[in-house]
Amino acid sequence: VTLSSTKNNRCQLSRSALFFNFHCRILLTMITTTIQCSLRSFSRHGLSIRNPSPAKTQLPVISHALRSYLGDAGEMKSRRANTHDDAIAQREQQLWERAQPRYDSIMERHTRLPKMDDIVNGSGITNSTDGTSKEEQELDIRKKRLVYRSKQRGWLEVDLLLGTWASENVPSLSLEELDEFEKFVNLETIDIYNVLTLRSDVPEDMKASGDDGWQSVVERIQQWAKDSPLGKADKEKYVEVKTRNNLI
Repeated sequence: VTLSSTKNNRCQLSRSALFFNFHCRILLTMITTTIQCSLRSFSRHGLSIRNPSPAKTQLPVISHALRSYLGDAGEMKSRRANTHDDAIAQREQQLWERAQPRYDSIMERHTRLPKMDDIVNGSGITNSTDGTSKEEQELDIRKKRLVYRSKQRGWLEVDLLLGTWASENVPSLSLEELDEFEKFVNLETIDIYNVLTLRSDVPEDMKASGDDGWQSVVERIQQWAKDSPLGKADKEKYVEVKTRNNLI
């Protein structure tokens, strides 16, 4: 019985060794074939594989790239830019021309400043009796509206940076500064984000015109965002800032 079991074990080990050797040969053949095919493909396209010189090896340069709605795909290009030979682009252009008046009307209502007469007549609210003029009430409403729009952008970074700055500074802005700030708030959120995070410079029409060191509203916002500790804050700091500025 002992001799028989020993022979059986030797036979099993021998078969296992042969099986393992067979599969190793198949694997080696596949790897060799793959490498040869790759080399032939490189040669066919006029390419060669060379070992890079250590002296010429360069580390990648890390930079803050502009963010866009399409990510790394870049800016979106409309088909309507070429309507000569594109039937679909021509149809889109016709639809846009029909829709543009409606679009302009909606955008005008969206950016129109509220008037006390419209608010009172539309909501049943009576005029103030504390001696505040109608102009002062409309100015107060405008400031609150701008603060709200700054807080509710839909991006955490913009909500924190722009919303916090607006909560602290909008109440003290002059009429001219309010116009500058509202022009900035009317930009797309992605463009505001790029300015706040220093990925892009302040738009030319929002920069200060003189060289006396005076900064425009948007330049002051960008400088504040640059010096703000919010970008380095931890989770608890975010919660603290959002709670203090009523961003939650």
